[in-house]
Amino acid sequence: MNAQAAVTMHSPIEISRDHPSFAGHFPKFPVLPGAVLLDEALQVIQRERGIDLTQWQIASAKFLEVVRPGDALHLEHIVASKGGLIRFTIRVANRIVASGSLSSVARPDGAA
Repeated sequence: MNAQAAVTMHSPIEISRDHPSFAGHFPKFPVLPGAVLLDEALQVIQRERGIDLTQWQIASAKFLEVVRPGDALHLEHIVASKGGLIRFTIRVANRIVASGSLSSVARPDGAA
């Protein structure tokens, strides 16, 4: 990782209020599925940190609150240890809606 990797980063997560997953999950009370939220967060982390997430695994993920159409999502992520743990938190205003961590996967050749 580069020298900037240890910096806490903040980013919006843009999910359209008419995202197709809202229509089927659930018709009278639309919420964003956790898998969609996690995928969007991982894409932002990969892009902003300039890393290949195929070399990382999800160590933990907790979904604490629902995300509704139109919610403004804010992602914070930081490298939490020298061994390569990235912790992330997703908020809507002052509510934490999800959190988790990613850990680097050691390759057989010893490289991270």
